[in-house]
Formats: sequence, C-alpha cells, structure tokens
Amino acid sequence: MNGPRPTFGSIARRRLLLALGFGVTNVAVLRRFGRGADSSTDPDAGPQTGPGDPVTGPATAVSEPAPPDHPPEIPVLDESAARGPDHVFDLAIVGGRVIDPASGFDYVADIGVSGSTVSAIAAGPEAAPLQASETIDATGLVVSPGFIDILSYSPNGYGEWFKLADGVTANLGMHGLDGRADRWFESHPDGSSPVHFGGAYDNAFVRQAYGLEPYDATATGTMNAIIEDARADLRNGFVGLHMQPEYTPGTTAEDLLAHAALAAESGVPLCVHARYSDNLAPGTNLQAVGELVQAARETGAHVHVEHINSTGGTGVMAEALGRINDAIAEGLSMTACVYPYEFWATYLRSARYQDWQEKYGISYGDLQVAGTSQRLTEQTFDAAYANNSLTAAFAMSPEDVELPLQTDFVMVGSDAILDRSHNNHPRSTGCFSRVLGRYVRERGVIDLPTALSKMTIQPARLLERRCPGLRRKGRLGIGADADITVFDPATVADRSTIENPAQESAGIQWVVVEGRVARSPDGARGEVPNGRGLRSDIGPV
Repeated sequence: MNGPRPTFGSIARRRLLLALGFGVTNVAVLRRFGRGADSSTDPDAGPQTGPGDPVTGPATAVSEPAPPDHPPEIPVLDESAARGPDHVFDLAIVGGRVIDPASGFDYVADIGVSGSTVSAIAAGPEAAPLQASETIDATGLVVSPGFIDILSYSPNGYGEWFKLADGVTANLGMHGLDGRADRWFESHPDGSSPVHFGGAYDNAFVRQAYGLEPYDATATGTMNAIIEDARADLRNGFVGLHMQPEYTPGTTAEDLLAHAALAAESGVPLCVHARYSDNLAPGTNLQAVGELVQAARETGAHVHVEHINSTGGTGVMAEALGRINDAIAEGLSMTACVYPYEFWATYLRSARYQDWQEKYGISYGDLQVAGTSQRLTEQTFDAAYANNSLTAAFAMSPEDVELPLQTDFVMVGSDAILDRSHNNHPRSTGCFSRVLGRYVRERGVIDLPTALSKMTIQPARLLERRCPGLRRKGRLGIGADADITVFDPATVADRSTIENPAQESAGIQWVVVEGRVARSPDGARGEVPNGRGLRSDIGPV
C-alpha cells in the first residue's frame, strides 16, 4: 500500500468503511458462521470452546517411541522399481535411521537409489549389503524424505540454495507466484534450480494487472475475468489458488467464494492468508477463520489456512484450531500451516501494519527491521516506513506456535525465501531445522516422526491430486522419487537471525534431489542443478 503512514486510532474508521463498503456482504455472511463469529464480535466475551477444541495448556515434552524389535514391513510404492542385492546402485545411503512418515517405517536401514528412484531398502541383520557407485555413511543420522516447503515464493537464483541447506528439496510458492503460469514456467525451466519448484495463482498479482488498488472492490465483470485468468493459470501448470484478503481488503466474501468454487471444480486447494490477524472487533482472527470454514462448507473446496500462527489464530489459537477441527469433523476439507517463530514480518506500508499498535498491543521497540539489528523507535519509524522496509513484529506467544505444531492437520511452511538484500525473515533459511532442533530435540513439543510428517507427506498429499510430480515425493519407499534429506538429530538447528538471515542451517549433512547428491557436508554441489517444475495435470479443456 502506498498511502500515508499508518496512524494509531484509525482502526475504527477503517473497519467502518469496510462494513459500509465491500464488508456489507461480508458481515452478512459472517452472521451465518455461528460460534465462529459470535465471540469475536464481543470484546468482553471469554474464549469459546467446543468438543473439537484442542488442549489449551502449555506444551508437554514428547518422548520418542521405542524402536521395534524386528524390522517393520518395507514400504513399497511400485514393485517394478525394486532391485535385488546383486544390483549395483548409483547411490547407497547406509546405516541411518530411515523414517518414512507416509508408511510409519522407522528403523535403521540401507537405501539403494537407481537413477532418480529409490529401488531398495534393506533392514535387519540378515539383509545383504548394498553395492553402489557412491555410498553415504549415515550412521547416527536420520534419513528422511526431502522436505517440501509448502509456503514459499519464486526461486530467485539465491534463496533456494539456502532452502537446500535447510533440507528442502521442493520449494512451492503456495503463497502466490507473481506472474502468469505460462510465462512463469518459461522463466523457470527444469534445471534452473537446485530444488523442485511450482506454486499457486496469486489473486493479488492479477488484481494489480486489472489496475485494482488493495482497497478497491472488484466489479462483477472484472471478477469474472479474474476467475478466467485463474482457470487459465491452473491449466498452464499452477497447482493451487492463493488469496490474501488482509493485504487486499477490497477482496469481498463473494470474491473468495468464487475462487473457492473454482478450486473445488479443479481439485486444487484454495490457500488463503486470512482476512484478519488481530482480536479487536470488528474483524478478528476468529471471524477470519469462520469465513474460510464457510467457504469450504458452501463450495466443497479444500481450504488451506496459511501461517495460522500469525494470521487467523494469534492469541486465540486453541479456539481457531478447534473451529477448523470441528469443520473437519463435519466433513469439510481443511488444513493449515505454521512457521516456528514468535514474530512475523512484512513491509511497513502494507495493510497489515495499519493501526499496528492498537491491533497487536505492541510498541515501537517490538519492531525490528529485517537485515539489521535495529529495533525501531518513534523517531526512527518514519525512515523505515519511507523505505517500506520488511520489518519483524514480535506479536506472538509460544502457544501460537506450539499448539499448531501439536495439531494433526497442521503442516510446516516457511512463508519466505531469502533474496540478496537480506531484508528477510530468518524463516527464509532456518524454518525446517528450527522445528527439528528447537521444537523436537530441545523442547519436546512433538516427536521426530510427527515433525517429519508435517514437512514431507502432508504437503505432498495436499497437492498431489492434480500434481502428478508430487505423488512419489514426501515418501521414502521403494518406487519413491529419490529426494532425500540426511541430518544429524543431535545438532540440527537454525542459525539465521533477523539481523543476519543469510546463514545456512546446521546439521543438514546430505541432500539428494532426483537421485543425485545436491549437498554434502562440504556444501552444495551446484554445478548441475537438478530441480524440476511441479505442474498441474489439469491441462486445456
């Protein structure tokens, strides 16, 4: 947004305009949400809980399960891919703790890779050793499917190398890609990135192409044209639809429902940065979640709530998760994601920073310009605002991160990719290692297999219905794509900070993409990037 500096106290005027303008219909829809709206419109109402609400207490330490006495059944996706012990594999990864969240396999085993495919898993004392052209000794390490970042942005020739160092093998911009799908894939050909890539149509980008400012409502004819553009982007390879009504407040409930209907028709998720991120009426986190539940209910779409810790659940996390859980119990299709930090970041001129002191209950000292050690003051705020600096806001609690991590329908997504300016949130480079280091090893919020499920098979399953390239990713069985991350569970950790986000994670030892080592303990092997575009199979009608 390019308007004047956000001012304290303008929230009532802004929300009145929303209610009198596009918000009239929105408010009418919200009245149908039931308990999803009632408590959030009454600032004196206490938390509303129901049968589906998760436990609201502090996280308790989670212990690792005991290893089985005997090798579990070997997971097999495709029997024709299997190779016997007399085969010479291109790559063998031996002696590691192999965890396949898709099947529950968790045992010390050897993995054989032929070409770009996992073609053998040998476990137990009677298993014959694997012969291979290249062998990785993974003794004491964990061998996992490569991590899938569900909520990233376009590869930029720089940030994806830091993703690789964080164990990521697929970088998916489901927070919306700036560009039309045909031209986007032309500018990101196979082999242009060390990790796989793809993503979603971005409603905010397309709105701009029609000359709409963030607060502009969309005329009926224009919305029809925008929906056709979204349909074309799905046919040309994007694997989902993205909307961000908090950043484009002119987006109406009807706009969202039209996109949800297209998502349902096309078999792709509607991924949404929800409308509100605070708990001041009118317009609260719980109303925002209620709007998304209603979209799923009215259209049958799968609705994915983006970074629920910073938008939709902040400060009311148990209630927000409970309402989504109730929706799932009702038969609706919904998921969410979280990044493991208690601060968010965006550009100071964006709509999110309107009335920030009142909305989030924070002050200048709770803001830090990314890429610097500078905590803002009232005197330095104007210069940062003039530069539209990406600025971190310390506006979340530990429960806002821990509760979603403990919830089964929530996966992990970074919501960032590092650019060369380094004016970025550290989640751009340390998201996945931080989950494994801080929330699994140090704090015991969740166990290791659960964490890996949120990084691998859950995002794959979210998108694979219309994305064939993901149907053998996020898994570690015979016939799976050989996208593999090998890490040290005792040392894996994020090292990035707000001041210096350009720091590679620790403890990620080996990363394999399409069967080839893309990263070793010596660093990236960048001479031939092996990432490929992950496209929808919708195609032209």
